[in-house]
Amino acid sequence: MTKQPECLLEHNLIQQLIGLGYAAVKIQDGDALVSNLKLQLEAFNKITYSDKEFDTVLNHLAKGNVFEKAKTLRDRLSFTREDGEVVYVRFFDSENWKNNRFQVTNQLQQEGSYLNRYDVTVLVNGLPLVQIELKRRGLEIKEAFNQINRYQKHSFWSNHGLFQYVQLFVISNGVDTKYLANNKLQSVKQTFYWADKNNKNITELEAFAEAFLDPDHLGKMIAHYVVMNEAYKIMMVLRPYQYYAAEAIINQVATSNENGYIWHTTGSGKTLTSFKASQIVMDLPEVHKVVFVVDRKDLDYQTMKEFNAFKKDSVDVTDNTRSLVKQLSDDSKLVLTTIQKLNNAISKARYEKSLGHLQDKKVVFIFDECHRSQFGETHKKINEYFKASQLFGFTGTPIFADNASKNDLGKRTTKDLFGNCLHKYVITDAIRDQNVLKFGIEYVGRYKQKGNTFIDIEVEDIDKKEVFDDPKRLEKIVDYIIAYHGQKTFSKEYSALFAVSSIDNVIRYYELFQKKKEEGRHNIRVATIFTYGANEEDEEAQDYLPGDELPKAAESEIKYLSSHTRDKLDAFIGDYNKMYNTKFSTKDAQQFENYFKDISKRLKEREKTTFNDEKDRLDIVLVVNMMLTGFDAKKVNTLYVDKNLRQHGLIQAFSRTNRILGEQKSQGNILCFRNLKKATDDAITLFSNKDAIETVVMPDYGVIANKFDEALKNLRDVVPTYKSVDDLPSEEEQAQFVQAFRKLMRSMNVLQSYTDFDWEDLTIDEQEYEDYKSKYLDLYDRIKQDRAKQKTSILEDIDFELELIHRDEINVAYILKLLAKLKGAKTSEVKAQKKAIIDLLGGDLMLRSKRELIEKFIEENLPQINDVDDIEDEFERYWQEQKVLALSKLCEEENLDKGQFNALIESYIYSGQEPIRDEVFKCLDNRPSILKAREIGERILDKMKEFVSIFVQGLSA
Repeated sequence: MTKQPECLLEHNLIQQLIGLGYAAVKIQDGDALVSNLKLQLEAFNKITYSDKEFDTVLNHLAKGNVFEKAKTLRDRLSFTREDGEVVYVRFFDSENWKNNRFQVTNQLQQEGSYLNRYDVTVLVNGLPLVQIELKRRGLEIKEAFNQINRYQKHSFWSNHGLFQYVQLFVISNGVDTKYLANNKLQSVKQTFYWADKNNKNITELEAFAEAFLDPDHLGKMIAHYVVMNEAYKIMMVLRPYQYYAAEAIINQVATSNENGYIWHTTGSGKTLTSFKASQIVMDLPEVHKVVFVVDRKDLDYQTMKEFNAFKKDSVDVTDNTRSLVKQLSDDSKLVLTTIQKLNNAISKARYEKSLGHLQDKKVVFIFDECHRSQFGETHKKINEYFKASQLFGFTGTPIFADNASKNDLGKRTTKDLFGNCLHKYVITDAIRDQNVLKFGIEYVGRYKQKGNTFIDIEVEDIDKKEVFDDPKRLEKIVDYIIAYHGQKTFSKEYSALFAVSSIDNVIRYYELFQKKKEEGRHNIRVATIFTYGANEEDEEAQDYLPGDELPKAAESEIKYLSSHTRDKLDAFIGDYNKMYNTKFSTKDAQQFENYFKDISKRLKEREKTTFNDEKDRLDIVLVVNMMLTGFDAKKVNTLYVDKNLRQHGLIQAFSRTNRILGEQKSQGNILCFRNLKKATDDAITLFSNKDAIETVVMPDYGVIANKFDEALKNLRDVVPTYKSVDDLPSEEEQAQFVQAFRKLMRSMNVLQSYTDFDWEDLTIDEQEYEDYKSKYLDLYDRIKQDRAKQKTSILEDIDFELELIHRDEINVAYILKLLAKLKGAKTSEVKAQKKAIIDLLGGDLMLRSKRELIEKFIEENLPQINDVDDIEDEFERYWQEQKVLALSKLCEEENLDKGQFNALIESYIYSGQEPIRDEVFKCLDNRPSILKAREIGERILDKMKEFVSIFVQGLSA
């Protein structure tokens, strides 16, 4: 059977869109796009613009980046016409999205740094708001994703930046079709299938177009379900299950007074869904007020920023309950507050007068997390106080009869409290859709009683406190974590939480880590946070932040910190202050809460490109219960567990690790130092089904090793040895090699996350693997050179997944140690050692850019050095000389002022933020013309990044 060509796929899609109500228009280039935009905006706004007036519109549209333009799209422009009349220009109607004008065109071409031709473009009121990139059947959908990334860099910014108004991308090879928001820095993991209400994915392009690209649905998605994320300055788009949940709540509010809850698995974006539902429900005419309720420990800087961006002062962050009462009683339509503050407001008689008028108003309460054990009492008070209220809850782990505790008002379930489940998306759905990761669970350490001592042997089910608290056991666990933390976290590129059974043991663990750090055994950055001591005998007990109103049902379970414990915590916070130059303490509730928020922020912000990992990185946080629920950080990939977890508590804790990020993060790592196998199986069964365990948990090491062997066999079928790569006759065969080795790398990435990993188990040794990797990178380097020469290559459409090319602690400092060893080697060993160093340089992404310079040092400088101890100083001198020469050459080639450009580089190294083009142009002897400015600016920035990559990055241990 012949494969359907891309042009036929494109033709069929356009015909289908015309059938759905789109107007076909032929737009060949940027000039035609602008002409069509003028006509469409005139028709949409029922007005005619002179050329001068339309220039004003174009100048307005050209301002800002993608994020700012998304706001411009939803706003109006007012300007004074030539006759003195003030008029408004709307670009998109969010309230009545059917009023917008939908067109479709194809093969529109624009020239920026390169000439690009786009497949299918959806225009709304003349602006390109959806870009569809197609690949023929049989090709990876990822190739369309990579093409979009190139367009963003190469040409979307040209022609008034009109293509930066794209809100959504659609990528398809006919069989698989996905959509994504327009963000520059994202992974293919941030692409989604559309689905029906029952979470059945709609993958075929024709069916996707019918369901998603219908103008009514697409208009609604752009109007309501593309979200401006103020914390990260990016657009986000809701996934199908989020859309159906929000729509279900909106419909329930509009048509009834019934409550309801949403069961969306932990990590699937409940906060975004509930946030969006709050915004839309607020505008329903029958709703007096929407109160969005979070637990105090979840009220982080990001949630506050999002809400305040949407509606100024909507977030109640003060400790004074009076501020909440004021917001509830004034004309604020949307209020965000904490469950603790809300409980205060409706419990105190002195607020009765201010809040009494709300008792018969339709107030909608949306609870971000409704699985918390303390919620039951507050729920009862809200129902009694707000007689016309509607309550909606979001949870990843509902309370069923099987996991209800004594604190849940007589073992009441989520259904008892909220009524029917309005939409369900469980962990197996999320793993299938690659919206969360599986868990890789390893059980470490088993004990048996022998006389009055405990020794390490194969017995699992001991559950005696004296065993678990044994200092020798705790020290063994710390040693184990030190040994494997780098392997689990890709040399500390990711962070970990350590869940511990009691505050006493948190203190012991922390002091062991610090002692071994002072002894030079590790350089792991460890912090801890705890408040009131949870009674470790009660598995439902919680930690609380200072100032929280504790429910009566829980008060008897809480013991307050002893002065000894508080002194310890203050000392630990002192260590934290020294590490990060902060000034936190336990002296008052605000300072302590700021400490909690700083830890949270430090973990959350690791995913930002501007994060200074060397200075601000935090590796492990020791906790009892805090941060084990409701806390999300994509750069947390590991949980160490030394406490008994079960049911919703276990799933919640494990789920701190399984947020999707990129190819490298293939699973959430769970290292259990207790036997939680049955508890894990029971919890997965409770929150999905009895057949779900294989879906949720990664297979044993042996199974992954077998998959690696299969991938290796496939690779050797393409290239029997690494030398065979040089003999591949065409780009098609080279592409086969790249894809085969990429599969091998994916398997290796997972395999190396297991503590059982050993090269001896594999049918390839480490050196041969590195040789293949070097050839793989050679092809990647060739692609970069071809792009610079504007040569086309089929390899351009393949994602090389460079994040998987990773070596532990391989940097210039490590190479210097090898050079010292080379200098002292016997004559017979020199050749082999030199080759090993060159191969290592070729196989490491960071060092590869430095290979030529280091090779030159080995050949020309190393023989002249007599004392091994002088190698480091001589290398530093050599490196600085080469750096000065390279900077001079760059500045000469581009006519740059050397002093100004060097200052720009230093600023980039310090801040991590790419300079704006105006800063680059200030370094030029002559500012380029508008036509050439973008191209020259891009070229200089690329050279600057390459300079930093060679001479700065990867130089320290």
